[in-house]
Amino acid sequence: MDVRFVGIAELTRVQSVAVVIDVLRAFTVAAWAFNQGAEKIVLAESLDEALALKERHPDWVALKDGPPAPGFDTVNSPALLKSIDLAGRTVVQKTTNGTVGVHAAKDASLLLCASFVVAEATAQLLQAHGDPAVTFVVTGDDGQADEDLACAQYIAGRATGTDIGAADFLRRAAESRAAADLHDGARRGLPGVHVEDVALCLEADRFPFAMVAAPDGPLMVLRPHAISSRSR
Repeated sequence: MDVRFVGIAELTRVQSVAVVIDVLRAFTVAAWAFNQGAEKIVLAESLDEALALKERHPDWVALKDGPPAPGFDTVNSPALLKSIDLAGRTVVQKTTNGTVGVHAAKDASLLLCASFVVAEATAQLLQAHGDPAVTFVVTGDDGQADEDLACAQYIAGRATGTDIGAADFLRRAAESRAAADLHDGARRGLPGVHVEDVALCLEADRFPFAMVAAPDGPLMVLRPHAISSRSR
């Protein structure tokens, strides 16, 4: 497998398969939303689009980065989301990095969104797809976010059949600047940040599904793709 790791700004050429990584917190939140029963997640290009979708579909659940804001139901926090019953609901998500990365890679024939909680399932889907070239999009910190790169490297290793564990990759993510910033925000009681967020983002292979993004009319929509078995 020919693997490359790029930031969003470097994504000038999309190979047929792209995996967009956002560990802290967009695609951990997305995975929790599916675990809580969400049917699909609309990945909005802008806050205005997210608000417009919510206005047209009042029963949809809209969330964003940062503190709570008028028009949004909740925030981009796995700890705050995991107690919400989303059975059969549609979620609208807009984040600083993750959703931006998806729209930058939208021309890929297979477009996956991933974080540690769905890493093994994502690797298995890549193996099953069998494409020789995969682009991993490291969305955080202009492509330098070590938590995203560590996750991408873990998935790539598992997808190529390397017998590696998650521990060293999780340690790198735990020591990243983004993790430190989230811990600091939780200590200071910043709205939109929960003390459990980092821990929930650093659970490897928690869920038995990958997440596939694809156009649905004018929208980019994320759906879970169940994996029948997992090996760790």
